[in-house]
Amino acid sequence: MKVLLTGGAGFIGSHVVDGYLAEGLEVVVVDDLSRGARENVSPRARFYQADIRDQAALQAVFEAEKPELINHHAAQIDVRRAVKEPIFDAECNIFGSIHLLELAVAYKVQRFIYASTGGAIYGEPKVLPASEETPVLPITPYGISKHTVEHYLYLYSILYGLPYVVLRYGNVYGPRQSSKGEAGVVAIFCEQMLQGIIPTIYGDGSKTRDYVEVSDVVQANVNALSLGEGEIFNISSGIRTTDYGIFTAVREALDIPSFEPRYAPKRPGEVDHIGLDVSKAHARLAWQPQVELREGVKRTAEWFKKRLQEQ
Repeated sequence: MKVLLTGGAGFIGSHVVDGYLAEGLEVVVVDDLSRGARENVSPRARFYQADIRDQAALQAVFEAEKPELINHHAAQIDVRRAVKEPIFDAECNIFGSIHLLELAVAYKVQRFIYASTGGAIYGEPKVLPASEETPVLPITPYGISKHTVEHYLYLYSILYGLPYVVLRYGNVYGPRQSSKGEAGVVAIFCEQMLQGIIPTIYGDGSKTRDYVEVSDVVQANVNALSLGEGEIFNISSGIRTTDYGIFTAVREALDIPSFEPRYAPKRPGEVDHIGLDVSKAHARLAWQPQVELREGVKRTAEWFKKRLQEQ
């Protein structure tokens, strides 16, 4: 089976590429390299540098490759930029996705796997953990744009019979994560501590997030190749961790003498608390997280230490 994977040079997408190659799939990667890196892409995958907002460029890839499956990870993921530039966010996340959906129908794609967000889509839920049935009330344009595409997927399944699966990720972390921009607090803390920079926590350190290691996310994408058609799944650990808890986990993983972070005001668009109920994924996607936070942070820290030594 041939899969076209958008955003395949990015942190999560490149790991999914590796996972699909390990499953024996033929993988075609589309990425504009605005955040990803060409070296992240396995030489066993074919690579096209293209922006998903460019429908002509996408169509050329589809015409050349005729993929049977789409895995859509390409996105504008910076919450702060989404707040400042909501039109840009919508162009990338909504219009770019519609281009893919149109081509999926035209080229009779058999399945569309979509990487959505569980961390930003629910806003501030009144009850935690949030299940897939929790009201969707995002407080950032990023959450709105990612959720909008879920509606389009449902629409295209009704109008054209396009099979799809939606994976709503928690806060994904792991090797290859970028420390640039807003995303990736584990990566940011690792890189800063290794450089002797005291990390900044936005807020008082008590905000909670639900973290999931990237290898667990890869397994969810593998399972979604054959399970969960027409369904939405939360993909995370199901365990809430404070910002300060992440800070201490990274500090311990790097074996750095005890010190305290700096604090700054909370940023617009950030939720205070989010945790995800992953029982549906366990029951219907045959998936559950395997990597405990301390082990996952240790793996990530080791990757950053090795990269620093190689520079």
